[in-house]
Amino acid sequence: MSYDISQWIIKIPVLLFAITIHEYAHGRAALAMGDPTARDLGRLSFNPLPHIDPLGAICLFLFQFGWAKPVPINPRYFRNIRKDTIIVSLAGPLSNLALAFVAGLFIRFFFLPLETYCEFLLYLLLMNIGLAIFNLLPLPPLDGAHVLENLLSPQAAQSFRQFGRYSPFILLAIIFLDNFAGANILGIILTGPMKSLAHMFAGDNLIRLFHVVR
Repeated sequence: MSYDISQWIIKIPVLLFAITIHEYAHGRAALAMGDPTARDLGRLSFNPLPHIDPLGAICLFLFQFGWAKPVPINPRYFRNIRKDTIIVSLAGPLSNLALAFVAGLFIRFFFLPLETYCEFLLYLLLMNIGLAIFNLLPLPPLDGAHVLENLLSPQAAQSFRQFGRYSPFILLAIIFLDNFAGANILGIILTGPMKSLAHMFAGDNLIRLFHVVR
Protein backbone atom coordinates (compact mmCIF):
# COMPACT_ATOMS: atom_id res chain seq x y z
CA MET A 1 0.00 0.00 0.00
CA SER A 2 1.52 3.29 -1.09
CA TYR A 3 1.01 6.64 0.62
CA ASP A 4 3.19 8.59 -1.80
CA ILE A 5 1.73 12.10 -1.47
CA SER A 6 2.42 13.03 -5.09
CA GLN A 7 0.45 10.01 -6.28
CA TRP A 8 -2.51 10.70 -3.99
CA ILE A 9 -2.66 14.34 -5.15
CA ILE A 10 -3.58 12.90 -8.55
CA LYS A 11 -5.47 9.82 -7.37
CA ILE A 12 -7.95 11.61 -5.10
CA PRO A 13 -9.40 14.02 -7.73
CA VAL A 14 -9.56 11.19 -10.29
CA LEU A 15 -11.33 8.89 -7.87
CA LEU A 16 -13.76 11.60 -6.74
CA PHE A 17 -14.53 12.34 -10.38
CA ALA A 18 -15.05 8.62 -11.13
CA ILE A 19 -17.45 7.97 -8.25
CA THR A 20 -19.32 11.22 -8.86
CA ILE A 21 -19.92 10.35 -12.51
CA HIS A 22 -20.89 6.80 -11.48
CA GLU A 23 -23.53 7.94 -8.99
CA TYR A 24 -24.73 10.78 -11.21
CA ALA A 25 -25.27 8.29 -14.03
CA HIS A 26 -27.42 6.10 -11.78
CA GLY A 27 -29.52 9.12 -10.77
CA ARG A 28 -29.82 10.44 -14.32
CA ALA A 29 -30.87 7.02 -15.64
CA ALA A 30 -33.44 6.68 -12.84
CA LEU A 31 -34.85 10.10 -13.72
CA ALA A 32 -35.10 9.06 -17.36
CA MET A 33 -37.04 5.97 -16.19
CA GLY A 34 -39.44 8.21 -14.26
CA ASP A 35 -37.89 8.23 -10.77
CA PRO A 36 -37.14 11.78 -9.48
CA THR A 37 -35.88 10.63 -6.04
CA ALA A 38 -32.19 11.35 -6.62
CA ARG A 39 -32.95 14.74 -8.17
CA ASP A 40 -35.31 15.73 -5.36
CA LEU A 41 -32.73 14.78 -2.69
CA GLY A 42 -29.95 16.78 -4.36
CA ARG A 43 -28.00 13.73 -5.49
CA LEU A 44 -28.25 14.49 -9.20
CA SER A 45 -25.11 16.59 -8.93
CA PHE A 46 -21.54 16.75 -10.22
CA ASN A 47 -20.49 17.98 -6.77
CA PRO A 48 -18.64 15.02 -5.17
CA LEU A 49 -19.52 16.00 -1.58
CA PRO A 50 -23.10 14.61 -1.57
CA HIS A 51 -21.76 11.29 -2.91
CA ILE A 52 -19.00 10.73 -0.34
CA ASP A 53 -19.55 8.03 2.27
CA PRO A 54 -17.29 8.77 5.31
CA LEU A 55 -16.58 5.11 6.11
CA GLY A 56 -15.95 4.36 2.44
CA ALA A 57 -13.48 7.25 2.26
CA ILE A 58 -11.61 6.01 5.37
CA CYS A 59 -11.40 2.49 3.92
CA LEU A 60 -10.05 3.96 0.71
CA PHE A 61 -7.04 5.42 2.52
CA LEU A 62 -6.49 2.39 4.75
CA PHE A 63 -7.03 -0.41 2.22
CA GLN A 64 -7.11 1.36 -1.18
CA PHE A 65 -10.68 0.12 -1.42
CA GLY A 66 -13.72 2.29 -0.77
CA TRP A 67 -17.22 3.13 -1.85
CA ALA A 68 -19.56 6.04 -2.43
CA LYS A 69 -22.96 6.76 -0.91
CA PRO A 70 -25.49 4.97 -3.16
CA VAL A 71 -27.93 7.17 -5.02
CA PRO A 72 -31.47 6.55 -3.68
CA ILE A 73 -33.70 4.80 -6.19
CA ASN A 74 -37.44 4.14 -5.90
CA PRO A 75 -38.45 1.40 -8.38
CA ARG A 76 -42.16 2.12 -7.82
CA TYR A 77 -41.77 4.96 -10.34
CA PHE A 78 -40.54 2.59 -13.05
CA ARG A 79 -42.85 1.51 -15.84
CA ASN A 80 -41.14 -1.88 -16.16
CA ILE A 81 -39.42 -2.55 -12.84
CA ARG A 82 -37.15 -5.38 -13.98
CA LYS A 83 -35.98 -3.77 -17.23
CA ASP A 84 -35.66 -0.26 -15.81
CA THR A 85 -33.75 -1.50 -12.75
CA ILE A 86 -31.25 -3.22 -15.05
CA ILE A 87 -30.82 -0.02 -17.08
CA VAL A 88 -30.28 2.10 -13.95
CA SER A 89 -27.86 -0.45 -12.49
CA LEU A 90 -25.77 -0.59 -15.66
CA ALA A 91 -25.65 3.19 -16.04
CA GLY A 92 -22.98 3.64 -13.35
CA PRO A 93 -20.45 1.08 -14.64
CA LEU A 94 -21.04 2.16 -18.24
CA SER A 95 -20.32 5.77 -17.33
CA ASN A 96 -16.97 4.68 -15.87
CA LEU A 97 -16.15 2.69 -18.99
CA ALA A 98 -16.98 5.78 -21.05
CA LEU A 99 -14.50 7.83 -18.98
CA ALA A 100 -11.88 5.13 -19.40
CA PHE A 101 -12.51 5.12 -23.15
CA VAL A 102 -11.91 8.90 -23.29
CA ALA A 103 -8.68 8.45 -21.31
CA GLY A 104 -7.68 5.75 -23.78
CA LEU A 105 -8.26 8.10 -26.70
CA PHE A 106 -5.94 10.67 -25.13
CA ILE A 107 -3.30 7.99 -24.56
CA ARG A 108 -3.61 6.84 -28.18
CA PHE A 109 -3.70 10.19 -29.95
CA PHE A 110 -2.41 12.83 -27.54
CA PHE A 111 0.43 11.00 -25.82
CA LEU A 112 2.96 13.29 -24.15
CA PRO A 113 5.95 11.88 -22.22
CA LEU A 114 5.24 14.06 -19.17
CA GLU A 115 5.07 12.15 -15.91
CA THR A 116 2.20 14.04 -14.25
CA TYR A 117 0.15 14.01 -17.44
CA CYS A 118 0.77 10.29 -17.89
CA GLU A 119 -0.05 9.53 -14.25
CA PHE A 120 -3.34 11.37 -14.56
CA LEU A 121 -4.32 9.44 -17.69
CA LEU A 122 -3.18 6.12 -16.23
CA TYR A 123 -5.25 6.56 -13.06
CA LEU A 124 -8.23 7.85 -15.06
CA LEU A 125 -8.02 4.77 -17.28
CA LEU A 126 -7.40 2.09 -14.65
CA MET A 127 -9.53 3.45 -11.79
CA ASN A 128 -12.58 3.78 -14.00
CA ILE A 129 -12.14 0.34 -15.52
CA GLY A 130 -11.58 -1.17 -12.08
CA LEU A 131 -14.62 0.61 -10.62
CA ALA A 132 -16.80 -0.55 -13.51
CA ILE A 133 -15.73 -4.19 -13.37
CA PHE A 134 -15.86 -4.37 -9.59
CA ASN A 135 -19.40 -2.98 -9.54
CA LEU A 136 -20.48 -5.54 -12.13
CA LEU A 137 -19.63 -8.43 -9.79
CA PRO A 138 -22.87 -10.27 -8.90
CA LEU A 139 -22.57 -9.63 -5.16
CA PRO A 140 -25.12 -7.46 -3.32
CA PRO A 141 -25.14 -4.51 -2.96
CA LEU A 142 -23.05 -4.09 -6.14
CA ASP A 143 -24.68 -3.13 -9.44
CA GLY A 144 -24.06 -6.54 -10.95
CA ALA A 145 -26.25 -8.11 -8.28
CA HIS A 146 -29.20 -5.87 -9.21
CA VAL A 147 -28.72 -6.83 -12.86
CA LEU A 148 -28.56 -10.56 -12.12
CA GLU A 149 -31.52 -10.47 -9.71
CA ASN A 150 -33.73 -8.92 -12.36
CA LEU A 151 -32.63 -11.41 -15.02
CA LEU A 152 -33.51 -14.40 -12.83
CA SER A 153 -36.93 -15.96 -12.49
CA PRO A 154 -38.94 -14.69 -9.48
CA GLN A 155 -38.22 -17.87 -7.52
CA ALA A 156 -34.49 -17.78 -8.26
CA ALA A 157 -34.40 -14.03 -7.51
CA GLN A 158 -35.92 -14.71 -4.08
CA SER A 159 -33.18 -17.25 -3.33
CA PHE A 160 -30.57 -14.79 -4.55
CA ARG A 161 -31.92 -12.07 -2.24
CA GLN A 162 -31.60 -14.47 0.70
CA PHE A 163 -27.97 -15.09 -0.28
CA GLY A 164 -27.52 -11.32 -0.49
CA ARG A 165 -27.84 -11.03 3.30
CA TYR A 166 -24.38 -12.56 3.63
CA SER A 167 -22.79 -10.77 0.69
CA PRO A 168 -21.45 -7.73 2.62
CA PHE A 169 -19.62 -10.11 4.95
CA ILE A 170 -18.21 -11.98 1.95
CA LEU A 171 -16.96 -8.69 0.47
CA LEU A 172 -15.38 -7.64 3.78
CA ALA A 173 -13.73 -11.05 4.14
CA ILE A 174 -12.26 -10.77 0.63
CA ILE A 175 -10.94 -7.26 1.37
CA PHE A 176 -9.30 -8.33 4.63
CA LEU A 177 -7.82 -11.49 3.07
CA ASP A 178 -6.41 -9.43 0.21
CA ASN A 179 -4.90 -6.77 2.46
CA PHE A 180 -3.69 -8.82 5.42
CA ALA A 181 -3.18 -12.35 4.05
CA GLY A 182 -2.00 -11.50 0.54
CA ALA A 183 -4.78 -13.59 -1.00
CA ASN A 184 -5.17 -11.24 -4.01
CA ILE A 185 -8.69 -12.52 -4.69
CA LEU A 186 -9.90 -9.26 -6.23
CA GLY A 187 -6.65 -8.99 -8.17
CA ILE A 188 -7.20 -12.42 -9.72
CA ILE A 189 -10.78 -11.50 -10.66
CA LEU A 190 -10.12 -7.98 -11.92
CA THR A 191 -6.61 -7.95 -13.38
CA GLY A 192 -7.27 -9.90 -16.60
CA PRO A 193 -10.35 -7.91 -17.71
CA MET A 194 -8.69 -4.64 -16.66
CA LYS A 195 -5.60 -5.35 -18.76
CA SER A 196 -7.68 -6.36 -21.78
CA LEU A 197 -9.92 -3.28 -21.63
CA ALA A 198 -7.02 -0.92 -20.90
CA HIS A 199 -5.15 -2.16 -23.98
CA MET A 200 -8.32 -2.08 -26.07
CA PHE A 201 -8.93 1.58 -25.16
CA ALA A 202 -5.35 2.87 -25.09
CA GLY A 203 -3.62 0.67 -27.67
CA ASP A 204 0.13 0.07 -27.69
CA ASN A 205 0.80 3.49 -26.17
CA LEU A 206 -0.25 1.92 -22.87
CA ILE A 207 3.22 0.34 -22.66
CA ARG A 208 4.86 3.73 -23.27
CA LEU A 209 2.68 5.16 -20.51
CA PHE A 210 4.01 2.65 -17.98
CA HIS A 211 7.57 3.50 -18.97
CA VAL A 212 6.94 7.16 -18.14
CA VAL A 213 5.08 6.44 -14.88
CA ARG A 214 7.58 4.67 -12.64
